[in-house]
Amino acid sequence: MLRYCFNLLAVIFGSGLIAAGFNLFLIPHRLLSGGVSGLSMLASYFTPLNVSLLYLLFNIPLLVTGWFQLGRRFIVLSIASVAAATWFIEIIPAMPLVSDMLLASVFGGVLVGVGSGISFRAGGSSGGFDILGSIISRHRDFPIGSILVSLNALVILAAGYLENNWNIALASMASMYVTGRVVDLIHVSHIKVTVLIVTNRTDEMLQHLLELQRGVTKIKTEGAYSHTEKDMLMTVTTRYELAELKRIIKQSDPQAFVNILETVGIMGSFRKR
Repeated sequence: MLRYCFNLLAVIFGSGLIAAGFNLFLIPHRLLSGGVSGLSMLASYFTPLNVSLLYLLFNIPLLVTGWFQLGRRFIVLSIASVAAATWFIEIIPAMPLVSDMLLASVFGGVLVGVGSGISFRAGGSSGGFDILGSIISRHRDFPIGSILVSLNALVILAAGYLENNWNIALASMASMYVTGRVVDLIHVSHIKVTVLIVTNRTDEMLQHLLELQRGVTKIKTEGAYSHTEKDMLMTVTTRYELAELKRIIKQSDPQAFVNILETVGIMGSFRKR
């Protein structure tokens, strides 16, 4: 429960950063963020409706879809994120912190990316295309940030056409690219690592490793110099779970020799959830 409360607070904090990116950098220059928030901004520029209301309305059908596809916990945190972002967008004044459009697009993109990445790390999302990206990444092993950038191409085309100003559209594209890269830096669950552990405490180590619900292969080894027989455990996990894996190894056998390798690709069964 304590961890869930911490994640909820993290999601709300991330929503505040997202709203700050919108109101202090993007909206004053009529720039767009990605996905549903971009559609909300675009609609607000051409209608009397405000961004926060449109953001909430556009997110509702995606949250309902995500409830069935992604699980209750993820969507509850995503609902909290959308509700908090809607509130923050309403209370943070839309005033430009910088006069240069390019600076606004970069720093707005960084804030939105950090806020979205925090929401993902906490186990939720910031709603909108993030939910679609999460659905796709659970069935296909792609980086979420890259998926979001691809989905946002349609928003950019619509902005360029409706605004009749491709400077704004291209600056918005730069902002979305920055957002996607920042999300991928923070949310690293798509990056796989292979961990090789040489240990004398095989049974104790296995007992704790299997709690991560990852497959573990046990290989008999022999030291070339000492000719001492040991077990080597091999497992593939994600960068997101690596900190917990290191904690388990130190707790089970502080003297274990560990080699961590970044994995280029995986074939066969691997749990993405």
